[in-house]
Amino acid sequence: MSERWSRDQVLGLAPDAASAKAAGSVAKPAKWGGTGCDDEAVWGECQGSGKSVYRAGVDLTEPAFRCSCPSRKIPCKHVLGLLLLWAAGSVEDGPRAGWVAEWLAERRERAGRAARRRAAAAGESGDEGAGDGRGKDPKTAERRERRVEDGLAELDRWLRDQVAHGLAQAEKAPYRLWDDAARRLVDAQAGGLAGPVKGLAAIPRTPGWPDRLLEEYALLRLLVRAHRRRDELPQGLRETVRSRVGFTVPQDEVVSGGERVRDHWCVTGSRDTAQDLLTTRRVWLRGRRTGRPALVLSFSAPGTSLDASLIVGTEVDAELAFYPGAQPLRALVAERSGAAVPAAPGGTSVQEFLDEHAAALARDPWLDRWPATLENVRLARAEGGGLYATDLYATDEAGDALPLRMADPWRLLALSGGGPVTLAGEWRPRGLRPLAAWHETEGTVIL
Repeated sequence: MSERWSRDQVLGLAPDAASAKAAGSVAKPAKWGGTGCDDEAVWGECQGSGKSVYRAGVDLTEPAFRCSCPSRKIPCKHVLGLLLLWAAGSVEDGPRAGWVAEWLAERRERAGRAARRRAAAAGESGDEGAGDGRGKDPKTAERRERRVEDGLAELDRWLRDQVAHGLAQAEKAPYRLWDDAARRLVDAQAGGLAGPVKGLAAIPRTPGWPDRLLEEYALLRLLVRAHRRRDELPQGLRETVRSRVGFTVPQDEVVSGGERVRDHWCVTGSRDTAQDLLTTRRVWLRGRRTGRPALVLSFSAPGTSLDASLIVGTEVDAELAFYPGAQPLRALVAERSGAAVPAAPGGTSVQEFLDEHAAALARDPWLDRWPATLENVRLARAEGGGLYATDLYATDEAGDALPLRMADPWRLLALSGGGPVTLAGEWRPRGLRPLAAWHETEGTVIL
């Protein structure tokens, strides 16, 4: 039997805080019957209200979830409760129930059919047009190119106006100044730039804001000029520019024509962010053999669930297909082999991380975040500072340090106890946001 997940890893799958809380109420052995597990699955039957009995199962190789309850949340509280029991050792190995074997067989059959369809599609289409993302209708693609060029020309004028009129006006400007500019970009089908432009509204009135705002304006203008001269750029950088502007590459083209890398991928962190009505989940991975970082994105609208197949603190044997670009980072899981297993990732020193980030930034100057996995770091406070998040640093054995940005540092402080940990998080210009940590005796803690 493979090593079981921790309680933190199970609760990290919950679609929301309410589901995580409700899972505790059903994670009681007395509520369950017919439970069992093997290397690939966990299953059981939970007594619901009245005479209702809900069958819950988990395919550990994805993972994927099944429950006969009417909840639209995936995974539901019954699946989470079952996994909590399994993580605690309250579910014992046993032969699969008939309904579990049937469900898993159907999943394997569907996966095989999908793989055959992808292979056939790749054989028919070859590499022609891979990574283009412009659509199959040349006239439609041409119209969009013109609209984007007009939208970027208007953005260029707007950026020059902001600088020409002076940055002082931004301190008292209403959010509408940036919202209107972002909306015009969406109308011009350059939606990739709308989010960064809208986000500029949060910069004024923060410490050092004039320098930061001018830097963001400069990066936007650099992107506008790069798009204008895109035909002169190397292929990878041209793809990066198009992606930043908002041209997308279909997933089937990424899987069939993108760079593919096979490795044991450690899932080092996950973070959900909501903007308007769309929730985005960023999952960071690091290759055990290659040391290569990867980012897997998933999105959900209201009433739908995010992808929960990659669990922080586990390692998956998989082949990733990377989206094209000068610094390939975003990827899709093209193929997986076997179930995910709990594992601590390998990491780097602070200096090695900074060198890695500098090289990535040289290839893609618009990178706004980069994954860090630091080995053997201790938490330290700025000399003379109080014990607040802004005063905390991750310091390695060489004495190099990175500032930490987190609202609640107490769990991380309790885990480390002054000793070394492996720390993973997202690096942004203002510091490192921790996402997970590994301790020699405590295992994985999701922050």
